Amino acid sequence: MAATIYLHWTAHGYDWIRPGHYHRIIGGDGRVHRLHALTADLPAHTWRRNSNSIALACACMGGQPDPWTLPPTAAQLLSLCQEVAAIARSWGWTAADITIQSVMAHAEAASNRDGRWMHDNYGPVIWGGTGERWDLLQLEQYGPSDGGEQLRQRIAALLNGDELAPPASDRLAFRGVTSIEARGQELSVQIDADGRSWALMVDLLQRYDLAAQWDGDQRRVLIAASDVAPTYRDNAVQAAVGWPLVEMALQGGQAPVILTGILRPSSEGDRAWCRVLEFAEEFGISVSFEPLVLGERRGG
Repeated sequence: MAATIYLHWTAHGYDWIRPGHYHRIIGGDGRVHRLHALTADLPAHTWRRNSNSIALACACMGGQPDPWTLPPTAAQLLSLCQEVAAIARSWGWTAADITIQSVMAHAEAASNRDGRWMHDNYGPVIWGGTGERWDLLQLEQYGPSDGGEQLRQRIAALLNGDELAPPASDRLAFRGVTSIEARGQELSVQIDADGRSWALMVDLLQRYDLAAQWDGDQRRVLIAASDVAPTYRDNAVQAAVGWPLVEMALQGGQAPVILTGILRPSSEGDRAWCRVLEFAEEFGISVSFEPLVLGERRGG
């Protein structure tokens, strides 16, 4: 059975980004924070619906005493729909597959609006529930109570159009090839238009003797390492770079995402690249500059 995608708000501020609850959290500025591999079952997002499901949340609605002092922003809702559409497209879904059975707001799930009676109705009072959860019932204060349907329509529109495929001219550009020193040996890297160094994930992983497994279906690299604690950085690679994204995640458990890279074509097929400095910081590798040199893994 295909996974169900559940859409939430966190009932916190715009910068509340915490792993463990949701696979993705979208900050108030629209930046997507990819916290867990999509195949991980997280235990605490949608009551009795956590298995074989994906949870995406907007960090918002945490105003006190009025949650609407921190409403979902336009940037958040756009990124939410784009993220769902990207996931759906990677699974081979079309616009016709975006139904209440496949993509639900938590308000709808809480009230069993998909027709699957999974639990008591703890959803919005207007749907006969206790009012405990009403995530995305409305997308704006005093707005209509069909937030879930509005989001599905936006997601379907993205799948019908080409908004998810920016023209090649809008992609992050790469300006040249150079080399750095990594663990005492030369390592080929490419420099992007912002001056950042990128390297092939496989080259970095092999250089530091990190066992990895490529999962092409999920577009991710799984790492076997017990001494890595992801930082969930604010400046993670976003879809705006224009290249297909690939995740690097830890094997087992909740499969926390270490970093996000990109897929770029080559004569050997699409290959995964990541930012060199980000890789070093996540894996506790010592770094010196001018020139850029990566040392040993020292942790922390």
